[in-house]
Amino acid sequence: MFTSTLLAVVARTPDWTPSIGLIMLACNVVAILIARATVKYPNVGPGIPVLSDVAGLSLPALLGATSLGHILGAGVILGLTNTGTL
Repeated sequence: MFTSTLLAVVARTPDWTPSIGLIMLACNVVAILIARATVKYPNVGPGIPVLSDVAGLSLPALLGATSLGHILGAGVILGLTNTGTL
């Protein structure tokens, strides 16, 4: 009985569209801006030849920032989907 109830609870997830990609991109940009302002040592570790000048972050800091951006993006996308906006 509990198994059938558990199987009935399924999260609504949208199919990929360009608007979802833009939301994820925006969340990653916001996370990089947050990281630039809050990371104590942004240039410790190996740098990225092209992006270190633009982002101002080393590879580990950029990976951490984009990880945060993906967490924020997933939350925003699922939240907008559950409210019916997406």
